[in-house]
Amino acid sequence: MARRKPPLYTVHDERGAKFTDFGGWEMPVTFDSIRTEHDAVRESVGIFDVSHMSEIDVSGPDATELMQRLTTNDVAALSPGTSQYACITDDSGIILDDTVVYRLDDTEDGPVYRFIPNAGHDGQMTDRWASHRDEWSLTATVDNVTTEWAMYAVQGPDSEPLVSDAAGESVADLSRFSAGEYTIAETTCLVARTGYTGEDGFEVLCPTADAEAVWNALDCQPCGLGARDTLRTEMGYLLSGQDFHVDTEPRNPYEAGVGFTVKLDTPFVGRDALAEINKTGTTQRFTGVMLTERGVPRSGYTVTTTDGDEIGQLTSGTMSPTLSEPIGLGYLNREVADGDTVHVLVRGEPKEATVQTPPFITT
Repeated sequence: MARRKPPLYTVHDERGAKFTDFGGWEMPVTFDSIRTEHDAVRESVGIFDVSHMSEIDVSGPDATELMQRLTTNDVAALSPGTSQYACITDDSGIILDDTVVYRLDDTEDGPVYRFIPNAGHDGQMTDRWASHRDEWSLTATVDNVTTEWAMYAVQGPDSEPLVSDAAGESVADLSRFSAGEYTIAETTCLVARTGYTGEDGFEVLCPTADAEAVWNALDCQPCGLGARDTLRTEMGYLLSGQDFHVDTEPRNPYEAGVGFTVKLDTPFVGRDALAEINKTGTTQRFTGVMLTERGVPRSGYTVTTTDGDEIGQLTSGTMSPTLSEPIGLGYLNREVADGDTVHVLVRGEPKEATVQTPPFITT
């Protein structure tokens, strides 16, 4: 199957971007270098094309009930212009995906939501929402609008003045996880104070037809998925398909460290299973390690005690550009505590490491 391409693929190619396959999309992995792009976000501002993320609109009289029953957080708590992070779970409480749910302005037909599953999940989640809507006899429209929108993440301590300048008005009043409509490059855009880097930042959605004009108006260091990965790893943020996957890395929100997204007083799919897990606890937890010996931790590497007993496995790892230290994320047995010395088997060779709950840095 041919890879999908973002609206600005040609623009990025002409800029000299190197591309990688991500979730069935051909996306920029670097424009200059991971270090250059990472540092721009930590120290000033950078822009990511994240148009590979999925966008699904849900509207109608029963839209709130449908969203409430298919995501773990309390959708009913949202008012227009706000958003929340949530998980999508199966009947056993395993994470199918994580998402951000935006409540847009209501219409005469009822509330309107836009939720953002991860790359390549738009078809799956559209089908899931539509089939459950029909099963539960709810009145709601489910539209896969992924191809209608470009999405950019403007991230870094200087993101607010940049976006304000591009919009011609201040975005300072946007609080964390709030959103509003602003005009950028004569285009009405949805601007949200959200991100995946640990820095202050904004995510901007604009119509595909205006993608290049809006990108050019948000003029700063272009960044690829390589820097996005090092930035989120330093913060300990989950990567769908790697830190959890329904088949290869089945995890529930409590194991994955996102139990705060689970509102057990709401009637979502997987609620009963997660209520039981919440009572009994989990045997492992998502946490971090920092190597104290030379080596780079990677996904799939085994973690042991200093005596060689296996206690977990890494799901992500990198050399932290900010710290110049090798860091990893993964699932370790619950009894392993912060500060404990462990070994990470790097290509089969034990390397000493210290357990550290993320984030690894303070922003």
